[in-house]
Amino acid sequence: MFSLDSKVALITGAARGIGRAIALGLARAGAAVMVTDIDSGPLAETHGEIAGVARRSAHIAGDITDAAFAPELVNRAIRDLGGLDIVVNNAGYTWDNVIQKTTDEQFQAMLDIHVTAPFRVLRAAAAHIRDSAKREAAEGRRVYRKVVNITSISATDGSPGQAGYSSGKAAVIGLTRTLAKEWGRYNVNVNAVGFGLIETRLVQPLTNESKIDMKGHEIKIGVQPAVIEKVIAASPLGRAGTPEDAAGPVLFFCSPLSDFITGEVLMCTGGMRF
Repeated sequence: MFSLDSKVALITGAARGIGRAIALGLARAGAAVMVTDIDSGPLAETHGEIAGVARRSAHIAGDITDAAFAPELVNRAIRDLGGLDIVVNNAGYTWDNVIQKTTDEQFQAMLDIHVTAPFRVLRAAAAHIRDSAKREAAEGRRVYRKVVNITSISATDGSPGQAGYSSGKAAVIGLTRTLAKEWGRYNVNVNAVGFGLIETRLVQPLTNESKIDMKGHEIKIGVQPAVIEKVIAASPLGRAGTPEDAAGPVLFFCSPLSDFITGEVLMCTGGMRF
């Protein structure tokens, strides 16, 4: 349906799950791909898969919430792959609790990963995007670039126990719609995709072993099996989504098929509503 042969894509949170599926999809469509994640081992494994199908690829492990990392990441993509045409801000995790048990650190961590990090990546990319668009306009060319930010049904509908996560993901929508208006003159389509229940490690059935380590914090992840069953029963499609299901609308927004769409939020939930 489309080719991304001349494009360079940057995907954050690409070591596993949805990010990995997006990166592989972009590589198969012909894009050169830069992937990043905080977990260096899984990232290297994923990059090995991407390198098998991408015309060019690179990876760099790092903490996307580190203020110095976003400029380094963007500069490496431009230097190593020759430009930057597609940015997918996918990195994220959940750190849940009811509001009276949510600490300032916990709440801030959700804002840092879900909205501050994407803001920094896009700010770091701004000069390259602006300068490229001006040069192309002087040459009489219109070249579209793409930004896809990831949000959630928790942002649009709310979710008990997720004050921080829901707030961060809701802020992504404001960032998306503002950048769509700022960067339209540079031929950049800025959109967001919001996910419902997607089969990743963050929504695995909850057990005592369902944990991740994040900057020295042991964070429980997963969902009670009864809750998963309830959500699936409420979905018109009767199932959770796969990472490949989630990657589909992101790839659409990265493609020429979305050249006249900007500032939109496309919900990928299987029709589910909380």
